[in-house]
Amino acid sequence: MRALVAILAITQSIMADASTELSEIDPVPMVTIPSGEFLMGSPVGTGRADEWPQRSVYLHAFLIDQFEVTNQRYMDFVKTTGHRSPPNPYGTGPLLSIKGLEQLPVVQTTWYDAKAYCSWVKKRLPTEAEWEKAARGTDGRLYPWGNDPPTVKRANFDREWEDEHTLHAVGSLPDGDSPYGVQDMAGNAREWVSDWYDADFYKNGPTRNPQGPDKKGIVRSIRGGSWHSPISDITTSARGRGGFALQTHGTGFRCVRDLP
Repeated sequence: MRALVAILAITQSIMADASTELSEIDPVPMVTIPSGEFLMGSPVGTGRADEWPQRSVYLHAFLIDQFEVTNQRYMDFVKTTGHRSPPNPYGTGPLLSIKGLEQLPVVQTTWYDAKAYCSWVKKRLPTEAEWEKAARGTDGRLYPWGNDPPTVKRANFDREWEDEHTLHAVGSLPDGDSPYGVQDMAGNAREWVSDWYDADFYKNGPTRNPQGPDKKGIVRSIRGGSWHSPISDITTSARGRGGFALQTHGTGFRCVRDLP
């Protein structure tokens, strides 16, 4: 028993040291998603065919950003590294030339941009399985908050573009939190994940720490829906896709990190 307590103490110390180091680069809370199984996908006959069949998937524990990457965090990356700035969807001039955008999720980022940012902060993009477990927990719920229909207090969705008033500041809709307290996983900004997209992957893919298809494709998966998405696209199981160079004013990302 004493040995177990000592091991746990060492592990917690390592995690604390890592969090302190990373917080200087990317000051965002990260949520622990525990190891174990969860229900991924949708039962045949519900949702869409690329979500079939629903299956039990095991994942190791990991950490995920509580919030989508914001304009402020992303522009710190741009200033530090010289990486290209995404187009400003709110008008002319630099992205942060309009005050009040700092805490909106960054959009217009390509898959390569998202991957580069996560690498810079010593993290990575989540797999589809990691993203879905963080969004829905273990009970197969339809939305992050449960099975009740979406409302404007739970998700930012099914809207028309209204410039800087379209996207919500990250974390401003706590009624839409996932079971783990991860925020904005339905609507607001769609989110890049690491997997290649394959409509049939769930039919024969691994059920333990799936990383997506082995073979390279031409599109990557996107999850979560955006401010413009209909209800059917903001469920926890809905799958989107896009090419590497896709830049839309509805697509952003968040990062994950492996536990020691």
